[in-house]
Amino acid sequence: MNRDLRIARYGAVLTFALAGLMVGTMTVRIPALTDKLGLSESEVGTVLLAWGLGALVSMQSMRRVMARAGSRTVLRVGGPLTALSLVAVALMPDLPTLLAASAVFGMAFGLFDIAMNAQGSTVERAHGRPLMNGMHAGWCVGAMAAGATGSVAIALGLSFTANLVLVSLISLPVLLVLGRTYLPDAPAPETAAGPRRRMPPVVYLLGALAFFAFMVEGVVADWNGLYMRDTLGAPEALAALGYPIFEAGMLIGRLTGDRLRSRFGVRGMLTVAGLATAAFFGVVLAAPVPVVALAAVFFVGLGVATISPMTLSLAGTATSTPGPAIAQAGAMGYAGLLLGPVAIGFLSDATSLRTALGLAVVLGLLIAVAARLLPREEPTVVIPLRPAEEKQPLAA
Repeated sequence: MNRDLRIARYGAVLTFALAGLMVGTMTVRIPALTDKLGLSESEVGTVLLAWGLGALVSMQSMRRVMARAGSRTVLRVGGPLTALSLVAVALMPDLPTLLAASAVFGMAFGLFDIAMNAQGSTVERAHGRPLMNGMHAGWCVGAMAAGATGSVAIALGLSFTANLVLVSLISLPVLLVLGRTYLPDAPAPETAAGPRRRMPPVVYLLGALAFFAFMVEGVVADWNGLYMRDTLGAPEALAALGYPIFEAGMLIGRLTGDRLRSRFGVRGMLTVAGLATAAFFGVVLAAPVPVVALAAVFFVGLGVATISPMTLSLAGTATSTPGPAIAQAGAMGYAGLLLGPVAIGFLSDATSLRTALGLAVVLGLLIAVAARLLPREEPTVVIPLRPAEEKQPLAA
């Protein structure tokens, strides 16, 4: 295998890991943020809404940007900006300034995330085989590290502010170095005249599947800690373990996902994944004690793990230029990741947190139904590489 391709693959995986570390650190310390500023559940939902709207603004502009600049250039800018904006979130002293910082963080993360997935598709296509699940496993490793270090930080009495600043200062120089490992996007065919106004219908279906899956991930990430602490009565250090346990399940699912996809196909995997997500989240909500809920959260992660990587990978093969298609599907998907938790915040104020979290069960069932609408045969694309790097067509 070409040495540059190996380095690019490792660089992409580590980039996903740093993204998981930064977002995961903010996520697991949300209970500490509520204590720092005295926020209610609806105010937490508003902070997450600011983050989500910031991300959606940048993501909606990414189709044209990705077509012109490419994932490598955007990623070299978006990664460091995400680390710097996380420092701003950490330092804000009140709700209004926190809302502004969260919006900026969301905008930076929107750039970072879409470019990161497009770079993953570029690396996957250059290798000539499915790799996206393995790259998303890097996110799980970073998120698990965030949960573990967050629990240690809580035990040591480290504040929300200090925890986020420390992670940002670690991530920034690493991201700058990783910028040297990224591959340029494959050249578009000469017949391509730029980003299309409308993508093929399958891209929007994949975006809907990503929306449901990311919404489940966002619900677990942003509300599991408060549910464990406030509804089930778990100590904060124990409640913080729910997210890394969820990510451990996702990690196992993603490490095996590329092989399972090659054997069983996308439609079957997504159907089973949706049903498993619904069933095990039902166990989380019915759990009488935190330990049972923590065990069920692991299997929720295992169930939902492969859905978003497979949808983004398939979007990357739906057109001759993967960046704009991934930007479209990714923007739809991350609307779920970032707006779903907001809905939980307002629903929990109107009913209860346990009742509001029942939305995740419905989402799992929607995934299983929508998966049956996908084509039975996965698309096959020819990757335009330089002659020395030519490979066989990739079955996405």
